[in-house]
Formats: sequence, structure tokens, C-alpha cells
Amino acid sequence: MQTTGFRDDVWLDVEGSPLTNTAKMTERFNRPNYGTLLVDITVEEPKAYTKPWSVTVTNRIMPDTELMEFICNENERDSRHFVGQ
Repeated sequence: MQTTGFRDDVWLDVEGSPLTNTAKMTERFNRPNYGTLLVDITVEEPKAYTKPWSVTVTNRIMPDTELMEFICNENERDSRHFVGQ
């Protein structure tokens, strides 16, 4: 899967790695066995980096556990509707 059309003022991660409107991100998904999902990500970003770079993210199934949720607060409009905070 390839993704383009990013805004010019976003970060790739919580460390503040830059991403601009010239970026192209390619993700390749692989399931080597039951319970493991590998995501190979290649970032091509000529404004912020001198050459493309890649990283592999390993996701593992965790049965009988609570789902860990990542919340992006950018443009968040829902919290005012929460009950019992």
C-alpha cells in the first residue's frame, strides 16, 4: 500500500520525525505465522531526509488481553460527548 498527500506540518512519530507534503510511504504486510504480522514501511521524503529509509514493525496477537488504544488528539472533537469522565 502506498500513501501520499500528507500535510506539510505532521510528524511520523512521537519523537518528532518530520514529514512533509512530498513524502511517499510504502507499507508491505506479511504474516509469517499465526499470531505475527510484520509491516515493512519505507519512507521516501526528499525534503526531510537525504535518502529513503525503512523500518519493520512486528505486531503479535495477544489473546485474552485488553486492547491497547492509541489516541491521536489532532483535530479531536469527541471528548466533549463523553459521559462520566
